[in-house]
Amino acid sequence: MKQRIAHIALVVKDYDEAIDFYTRKLDFIILEDTKIDEKKRWVLVAPPGAEGCCLLLAKAANEEQAKSIGNQAGGRVFLFLFTDDFLRDYNKMIDRKINFVRPPQDFEYGMVAVFEDLYGNMWDLIEPKKRIKD
Repeated sequence: MKQRIAHIALVVKDYDEAIDFYTRKLDFIILEDTKIDEKKRWVLVAPPGAEGCCLLLAKAANEEQAKSIGNQAGGRVFLFLFTDDFLRDYNKMIDRKINFVRPPQDFEYGMVAVFEDLYGNMWDLIEPKKRIKD
């Protein structure tokens, strides 16, 4: 049997502001943006060159879902963005006013810094020292 995680749902306040952040601040690519009905869209975004898993931007449909916006991992780092050039991406993100909550650190497994997305979800920006198995 072969399985994989295809998408990770990221609860957002608004589709267009989330698309703007991910495409303009992080250079993600829109893979799909399909209208489902008057309130719901199927929006997939991914970093350039990504293979496999991508983000499904899911607009909160009610108050209970809205409570998760910005805190989908209970205050822990939620998502991990791998890069092939840490300093290039870190400096670009600083220039684009991305908020880093932990400065770059060199660990055994790679160079890492923690940043927040537009809603406050925490991400690791990581340049691995060696290839980590997919």
